[in-house]
Amino acid sequence: MAFSRSLLLAAIGMGTAMGSGVAVAQTNDAYRKTVTQRAERIVAALDISDSGQRDRVVGLIADQYVDLSDAHAARDAALEEEGSDAQAIRDASHRVVVEHHRKFIATLSAELTPQQVDGVKNGMTYGVVPITYEGYLRLVPNLSDEQKRMILANLLEAREYAMDAGSSDEKHGWFGKYKGRINNRLSAAGIDLKQAERDLPKRRAAEQAK
Repeated sequence: MAFSRSLLLAAIGMGTAMGSGVAVAQTNDAYRKTVTQRAERIVAALDISDSGQRDRVVGLIADQYVDLSDAHAARDAALEEEGSDAQAIRDASHRVVVEHHRKFIATLSAELTPQQVDGVKNGMTYGVVPITYEGYLRLVPNLSDEQKRMILANLLEAREYAMDAGSSDEKHGWFGKYKGRINNRLSAAGIDLKQAERDLPKRRAAEQAK
């Protein structure tokens, strides 16, 4: 059967993939506690002095985690139904997730500066963007400004998708996909990344000897 967006939304609203009754409440409460603690750690790095604002942002992040979890659970439950249209389900789920993402960023941007919003995005994706970007700069110190912009643009695009992923593996998978694109672009420009990796320890040793 074709699984429409409205049916998927109904499944999310009813908690289809989560069971029913007391077990659902206990599962939801436990998850809410976990993601609230995660949100508090993210917000702690933003240097927000106003306690009310801080609490609102923690709530927004926790809500986003819960909404994404519900969407992914509903998708997975629908995919398990006999005769389900897998592509239609994934397409409908994607639209739901994109809408959650859009609303989350818009609401977050009303509370925070662009730099703080970036901080939230990095917090939700394990800081992969700054870590990986700095890694490329260390690996290939003679990158052109255009190449640096290309690397950062790809990592930032990957981060938007990774924010909405349902697991750590999925988040890292998005970055892996975009790192592949980056590496292909650098290789096409004549940069031997494998040789750069072999040269890196020697360059570090030389720098430390200075």
